[in-house]
Amino acid sequence: MVEGTNRCAEPELESASEPESRSTNLTAAVRLPVGHRIRKGLAPEGRRARGAAPWIGGTVGLSPTARGSMHRLVSGHRLADATSPYLRQHADNPVDWYPWGPEALARARAEDRPVLLSIGYSACHWCHVMERESFEDPETAALMNERFVNVKVDREERPDLDHVYQTAAQLLGRGGGWPLTVFLTPDLRPFFAGTYFPPTDRHGLPAFRTVLRAVSDAYREHRAEVDRSADAVTGALRELLGPRTAAAPLPADTLQRAARALLRHFDDVYGGFGSAPKFPHALALALLLRVAASGGEPSLLARVRLALDAMRDGGIHDAIGGGFHRYAVDAHWSVPHFEKMLYDNALLLRLYADAYRVTHDASYAQLCASTARWMLDTLGAPDGALYASLDADSEGEEGRYYVWTPQQVDAVCGPDEGRLARMYWGIAPGGNFERGTSVPRRTRTLEALAAQVGLDVEETARRLERARRALLEARSRRPPPSRDEKVIASWNGLAIGALCEAGMALGARELVEAGWRALEAVRARLWRDGRLSRISFDGRAAHPGCLEDYAELACAALDVAEAYAGDGSPRAADALGFAGSLVDAMLARFGDADGVSLRLAGRDVEDLIVAPADAMEGSTPSAIASAATAMLRIAALRGQADLGERAVHLLQRYVQQALDQPMGHASLLCAADLAVHGPIEVRVVGTSGAPETVALLDVVRRAYVPRRVLLHLEPGLGDGALRSVDGKPTAYVCSRGACGPPIVDAEGLREALRCPEPPPAIDGRR
Repeated sequence: MVEGTNRCAEPELESASEPESRSTNLTAAVRLPVGHRIRKGLAPEGRRARGAAPWIGGTVGLSPTARGSMHRLVSGHRLADATSPYLRQHADNPVDWYPWGPEALARARAEDRPVLLSIGYSACHWCHVMERESFEDPETAALMNERFVNVKVDREERPDLDHVYQTAAQLLGRGGGWPLTVFLTPDLRPFFAGTYFPPTDRHGLPAFRTVLRAVSDAYREHRAEVDRSADAVTGALRELLGPRTAAAPLPADTLQRAARALLRHFDDVYGGFGSAPKFPHALALALLLRVAASGGEPSLLARVRLALDAMRDGGIHDAIGGGFHRYAVDAHWSVPHFEKMLYDNALLLRLYADAYRVTHDASYAQLCASTARWMLDTLGAPDGALYASLDADSEGEEGRYYVWTPQQVDAVCGPDEGRLARMYWGIAPGGNFERGTSVPRRTRTLEALAAQVGLDVEETARRLERARRALLEARSRRPPPSRDEKVIASWNGLAIGALCEAGMALGARELVEAGWRALEAVRARLWRDGRLSRISFDGRAAHPGCLEDYAELACAALDVAEAYAGDGSPRAADALGFAGSLVDAMLARFGDADGVSLRLAGRDVEDLIVAPADAMEGSTPSAIASAATAMLRIAALRGQADLGERAVHLLQRYVQQALDQPMGHASLLCAADLAVHGPIEVRVVGTSGAPETVALLDVVRRAYVPRRVLLHLEPGLGDGALRSVDGKPTAYVCSRGACGPPIVDAEGLREALRCPEPPPAIDGRR
């Protein structure tokens, strides 16, 4: 383990704002009486934070009944057939697990027992650790079974539920992350929470069994105080997560103001935001790239590139096999937390594709190609859909699949190419990871290596590529990390859009084709009778789709439509129609009676203590932001002014909060920029499939136009004001109902798209 790192829990909710932004005085809300209090709000070095309650360990042991059942497996029948690999992993625990649902909640009410809610996911390293240490321990399991109704939830199946109780954990002063452990009253009000708890006192945390006893004792012996705490937390949740009613204008300089605020957290030495642990924050970097490309602060693009280059060269990027790990445990990106998530790779693929459009840096194009290939080869399902994740662990150890010793490298590559590989990827004696191993990361430029070893650059590159392929082939013979083969609608939406954007930016048609195949597969698996399911696993669709599922898949379908526009196939029209159906269903299912608000879960979801409607993003875009973006794009394509106005009104309710906390609202701020300035609509009139038509469309697809809406029109079928000139394919750049002059050549269109706004209007109507 790297010195100075702390991997005691997944430090997720990476975009959560500063502590004072969650301004409710609930750090010590669960005031368990002396003799039964649990220490919380601890500073990293283990000191009790100001206002936190002291802790005195509980002393209650196991009853004879509990001891007699310690070795009985009781939950397998409930979890063994779950649609979640994570729940199935726990099927053989001696804990009497229930899935979230009526059976567990009815038992809690009937027996007046607190609910122990445990939330995690299958690729989560510290979830596995807590399972091995506590949930597989017969004595701990017996204590859980005697005193609680134990409920296991996969956060990837129920992001709405996870969102509510992650927020509760923050209000209770425990931060957020996975595994998440929340104690609830039988009516689901949270009164104590934590993330990972060890089996014995360590890391400044009490032992899990001590926590169980103290919470149980407080619930039985000091119920009134527990109820008061639960009421306080629940009230704060409703205030924080409920629909917004106050609105503010959308400032014209939204992104510039946000960029200035984000830069206060930027690491000018190593790139990225903050210190360790360091997340990619792809959404915040995408916002900065927008501002940089518009000709703002000259140093801004250099800072974005510093972060992009550091991630490309660091251990967070899998230099041997492609793709990105979850985050880095250090400030300089060298050692990752090794799980690989579809959504991270999708967001980073899109970011690097846009960076390539802006900079024309060939290394970004290469990175896009390798990341996309990893996604398709490793997470691709036979029908084209994409699976959820790869575990961090293999053979019972985190990262074992990915790390190397110098001896292993030389054995695979031979001494000469092994030396090159070791020098280039920093694989040295002693290593930078556990057991003397090293995480491969680029430690010098290709040119510097070539000069150091006395070879020309081309020959050095060829030898390194041979070494990389040899290492990849050798690695493939190791026991691999497990793969979570859930297909998640929203994550596939992110991946489909990223594949199409990368394909358009690079001129790589095979990536666009992969995006189409994935869209078709997800639609076949999850779309039935105008309703979307969230996940597909083991041949079954399950769980009603959340707002993010409808919104992300609609945005993805719009990306597919743009990628196929004008190619002569029916795919663009088909994808555009699907996007419209998703948006219509989204508004019907998640819209509130006020005609503006959108809930994150459907109105018929009844097992939440608060229906969340907030716009805070975590590791994926805000569902509110993605919904508004889809609405604005559809409104431009359909000419539905009322739909666009609804999106504007929705964003106005969140924009001030987003400007106050831009790190947690980058996607919403980009949606607000689209709303306040309007889409840049590029309409190309020309015969489908004609090379000249495709050439104009490809100019748009290769350019960096973040507010782009691209539409192809057959000659004679569009608006009379938008017609081909002299029978040639013709492009029009339009914004706010006004279109610039006709453009018939690629260079003229490239020049027009360099402008933040279109040329002067020739017609105010569409």
